[in-house]
Amino acid sequence: MGAGLKRTANEALTGFITHLRAQRRLSPHTCAAYARDLDAFFAHLQDHRGEAVNLQVLQNLSASDFRSYLAARRRGENPLSSRSLARALSSIRAFYRFIGRQWGIKNDQLSLIEGPRLGRSAPRPLSVRAAGDLLRQCADPSGVAPWIAARNTALLTLLYGAGLRIAEALSLCGRDLPIGEALCLTGKGNKERMVPILPAAQEAIQNYLDLCPWPMAPASPLFFGVRGGAMGARAAQKLMEVMRARLGLSNSATPHALRHSFATHLLAGGGDLRAVQELLGHASLSSTQIYADVDADSLLRIYDQAHPKGGR
Repeated sequence: MGAGLKRTANEALTGFITHLRAQRRLSPHTCAAYARDLDAFFAHLQDHRGEAVNLQVLQNLSASDFRSYLAARRRGENPLSSRSLARALSSIRAFYRFIGRQWGIKNDQLSLIEGPRLGRSAPRPLSVRAAGDLLRQCADPSGVAPWIAARNTALLTLLYGAGLRIAEALSLCGRDLPIGEALCLTGKGNKERMVPILPAAQEAIQNYLDLCPWPMAPASPLFFGVRGGAMGARAAQKLMEVMRARLGLSNSATPHALRHSFATHLLAGGGDLRAVQELLGHASLSSTQIYADVDADSLLRIYDQAHPKGGR
């Protein structure tokens, strides 16, 4: 234990990032975010305390040391938003949990630190018309191979028509075929749910399979990339960037916005809140309630604009 206390913070960080990649299987993007947050934390500590940072220093930090770091990030040259500051604090807590398991390093002062209060950001769904335009336009094979246009249509139809997360859609594989009237998914927290699949989505997937040049084995990804590997989330994001530019949509039109659109449009059409909760795989009803709030705001705007006693 005594020798372990002399281990540098950067050495411990290397072990932490390796753990995130190998054991927790987090994405390279997420691991890089953890590394940036902790690099900034260690750099601040070295300047703030005037000494090299090792595990012994981390074990003996006071609550004021942690608060000085958060204050510096809040008012620095590039001040962090409340959400980014909360993420930075979460990175520190995760790192301390790791060094606690690995080397028995504990610091009870960290539990005294409260993160910034975060207001829940409202989802920004596409309009019904924009969603329809999107699906029609992505089916146009101009500039891409017909099978890629069919793949894009199948993917976006599935996101909008079934409310899937992009990771859930891209995790589908050959053993999930044929896609019938319902699909069993395992989402966040290993929560299983049954999602109805609309005929339009079934047809789009079958059209893609008919054109796809790659053989479909049970372990094959359902959605192939252009070179035959699994299509990645970045490719889906790039697809939406292209479609945004083509249709003049806002930057909020992302793959996840199609899930927002699915929920909002269902509720606007009279869908039951608890049924939508089940379809989305939300653990709590409050997570689904935000979509009802968005739709209520929309209805109030329409009322205000159209009613004779409105605010026109």
